[in-house]
Amino acid sequence: MGVNGVESNKDKHKVKLFTLNSNWELASEIADILGYGLGKVNVSRFSDGEIQIHIEESVRDSDVFIIQSTSDPVNEHIMELLIMIDALKRASASQINVIIPYFGYARQDRLARPREPITAKLMANLLEKAGATRVLSIDLHTDQMQGFFDIPMEHLTGIPVLSQYFENKGLDNAVVVSPHHGSIRRARKLADLLDVPLALVDERAPEECGTETLSVIGHVKGKNAIIIDDMIDTGTTISHAAKALEVSGAKTIYACCTHPVFTGNVKEKIDWSPITELIVTNTIQMPKEKNIEKVKTISIAPLIADAIDRIHYEKAVSPLFE
Repeated sequence: MGVNGVESNKDKHKVKLFTLNSNWELASEIADILGYGLGKVNVSRFSDGEIQIHIEESVRDSDVFIIQSTSDPVNEHIMELLIMIDALKRASASQINVIIPYFGYARQDRLARPREPITAKLMANLLEKAGATRVLSIDLHTDQMQGFFDIPMEHLTGIPVLSQYFENKGLDNAVVVSPHHGSIRRARKLADLLDVPLALVDERAPEECGTETLSVIGHVKGKNAIIIDDMIDTGTTISHAAKALEVSGAKTIYACCTHPVFTGNVKEKIDWSPITELIVTNTIQMPKEKNIEKVKTISIAPLIADAIDRIHYEKAVSPLFE
């Protein structure tokens, strides 16, 4: 693959923006906002499937940003990224900033049972060893993953982007709902931004026990409920939470997340759920076959473009955390 490259000489180091195969649409939008263009890189395969990368322009002394979500196929996209980082390091790039909008393996961030790996930490080690000088990601599954890195790690959140959507929608009598205990902090942040109350679905293994084991803590009757989570994978948790809210008398049920992982029969679960609208961001490029009528995608590109600009010009990134 290859795209015409455009350089910027605004600083002592030229900016080079590259993408690989995971999310061309997002990378192109970021490039358009920044006005840099995407650098030329060719990704090919040997006959046995080995990945080969050739950077088709000079990156010497450049401030390089690579945009690559490690989404499905996860391992393919990870290997592309690691090989690209190594190629940039050997080509004498000054800085190798890795933008991973969706960070695969982030759910394996602790020992859930004896004799299990901490694969999220392994991912951090691999990125550093390959030659990354900085990593930026959005809404990691857990905040403690930041501590797995010994290089600068910028952890942004898509919650303000989602909040802006609901502000513009002008919902009255709203309540933000966490679909499980692990998403409480995320839900509280959205509730604070929207200045509305907070509720919680007390999840008790709905896959096994059914929605009758779910209880809603907080007042949702007659309200416009907004469920929020970091990601939606199979759709089981979000659809059961929506059903529990419907049983509890919620007027209208919306849902939102940063990462639309969308595996298995998620389409059927969302279609048959009482969710009116599901808002997601474009951290993951969804294939057409995964399109769901209730899903609306909003772009995270302006947030990432702002972060890239701040990093390159050595301005504070912290305002983007707020």
